[in-house]
Amino acid sequence: MTKYLFVFLLCSLGFIFDVRASTGIIVVANTADKSIKLNRQQVRNLFMGGAAPYELAAISLPSNNQTRVLFNTKVVGLTESRIQSYWAQMRFTGRKRAPKEIDDESSVVEYLKNNEGAVGYLPAGTSIPDNLTVIYTTSLE
Repeated sequence: MTKYLFVFLLCSLGFIFDVRASTGIIVVANTADKSIKLNRQQVRNLFMGGAAPYELAAISLPSNNQTRVLFNTKVVGLTESRIQSYWAQMRFTGRKRAPKEIDDESSVVEYLKNNEGAVGYLPAGTSIPDNLTVIYTTSLE
C-alpha cells in the first residue's frame, strides 16, 4: 500500500512542477475593436455562459488538453469535473450551451482567424496573427 502511495505522490509532484513550468495563458479574440481588454471575472463569465460586456462567442479545447486544465484552474477557478457538472446541468435545464470544443491549439488559432467574434485561450508565447487581439493575459507563477 505504501508503494502505491509513494508512486501517487511522485506523480502529483510531477504535475505540480509541470504546471509551474508553464508561462501562462492568453485569451485571444477576433474582433474589430483592438482596444478590448477583459479582467479575470469577465473572462470567467464569458467562458461559463454568464453576462459579458461584448458580443463574443467562446471556444475551448478538449477536456484532456493541458492548456484547458490550466485555464480552468487559474482563470475560471474550477476543476474540470466541476465545470463538466455545471454544463451538464445547464444542458439538462436548457439554459446554456458549453463553448464549442476545438481539437488543439493550432486549430484554435485557425478557427479564431476565420470567425469574427470568436474568443479562445492559448498558452502564453503562442504566435498570434495580426488580425487577432489578446484581450486577457495571466501568468501562472
